[in-house]
Amino acid sequence: MGRARLDELKAGTPIPYGGDRLARVSEALAAAFRPGDRLIVVQETGDLLHVPADVHVQAAEAVGQAAAAFEALQRVDHGQISAFFGAFARRLESDDGWAPIAAANAADVARARSLGRSTTRLVASQRMRADMVAGLRQWRDAPAPDGRVAERIEHEGWSIEQVISPLGVVGFVFEGRPNVFADAAGVIRGRNTAVFRIGSDALGTARAIAEHAMKPALYAAGLPLGAAVLLDNPERAAGWALLSDRRLSLAVARGSGPAVAQLGAVARQAGVPASLHGTGGAWMIALDGVDPDRFRAAVLASLDRKVCNTLNVCCLVGGASLMEPFLSALKEAGERRGHGCKLHVVSGYEQLPLDWTSATTRVRRADGDHDEALVERLDEVSLGTEWEWEETPEVTLVVARDLEEAVALFNRHSPQFIISLIADHAAAHDYVWANANANFVGDGMTRWVDGQYALDRPELGLSNWQHGRLLARGGVLSGESVYTIRTRMRQADPDLHR
Repeated sequence: MGRARLDELKAGTPIPYGGDRLARVSEALAAAFRPGDRLIVVQETGDLLHVPADVHVQAAEAVGQAAAAFEALQRVDHGQISAFFGAFARRLESDDGWAPIAAANAADVARARSLGRSTTRLVASQRMRADMVAGLRQWRDAPAPDGRVAERIEHEGWSIEQVISPLGVVGFVFEGRPNVFADAAGVIRGRNTAVFRIGSDALGTARAIAEHAMKPALYAAGLPLGAAVLLDNPERAAGWALLSDRRLSLAVARGSGPAVAQLGAVARQAGVPASLHGTGGAWMIALDGVDPDRFRAAVLASLDRKVCNTLNVCCLVGGASLMEPFLSALKEAGERRGHGCKLHVVSGYEQLPLDWTSATTRVRRADGDHDEALVERLDEVSLGTEWEWEETPEVTLVVARDLEEAVALFNRHSPQFIISLIADHAAAHDYVWANANANFVGDGMTRWVDGQYALDRPELGLSNWQHGRLLARGGVLSGESVYTIRTRMRQADPDLHR
């Protein structure tokens, strides 16, 4: 079979994908492609992804630094790793260390706003700063996972140990959230190394964190600087190049659902295991007859801000007695943020008060404020829509005949992520636990789904089951869950043979 390098693309050229389908090269792609560039054909979708040669080289060099650092990191002691996290935390806590980071973040926020982009997760607030410091100190004080014996099997004259060991280089592609940069450094606790590519909105902040906190902390602790590398490139192609590098032991992607799905597909077809954290949105089911104050409190606590574990769909079983506390909580959630609220209704529209169905509301979007209908009808097929609201809480409402229908709707339309049941009967909770295909199941507010809040571990991301259940791990990805198992044999009987 003849082989040649791809030096050019011609518009209209058919490119096979998925075994039996064709994509065609666009005129823009053909014009942009140069010798040395790379073309990634996403087999799941037919997307043709162009990686310029210089971007590929930059990503490959970053992974090479991390791979070399991984070898060196196996020879340092755990005290040095603890010292790194302590020094990183002190630099973020210090006003002198934080000042250039805050300045860079202010510039990032101003730029994003000028482009009409969301800034709700971009602002490096004092709360975010405190959370980063607390998370780094948790890693400083955490026991080292590597070397721990997970299982020991005794045989006559010999034994087997299953030993937790470092995994390798972890590639991260993140959206514009500065705090994940510090959270993801947690993989170093287990002697892994990391390459970070962060979204363009937060790249200036990431540069400042790396320059004024992370790198100095690595140097002070005597760790290789390649243990945590920032891939300093705002192009999306840098993410594709990074996650298609076969030297990665794990690819982690966080961001919008479609972007994360595409990144996961790129990694998987390169043979790199992927941990994806994209589509979010929690569901809450409430049964008629439950304490209305308890239900109202759960809704309100689930709408304090927009993140992946925010309440997105509320399903009322029966509905009549629960409508008022639900609407009251939604309205108060908006008032607490100084704004109104927005409701999408799949079924149960006729149960809404007239002053809701006839009203308008001012909705704050990334590109500014808009006057919209307070309530809009929604088709059932759109139940999976995640509302990415800014300051105006936005929720979908659906009324189900019974619990069985409610769970069926969740399984059919949700990202199979978070479900909360507000009910008084143990049998109902048992039914949801057994039948809802959810990674996280609760009986109150949805916002508990957070590694640092629930498990006292800074998280790298939360996984849904949209693309299937996870193999041998939970949905909270943290630094300590990035490992492999090595098997060690110890022979006591010198005459052992088979």
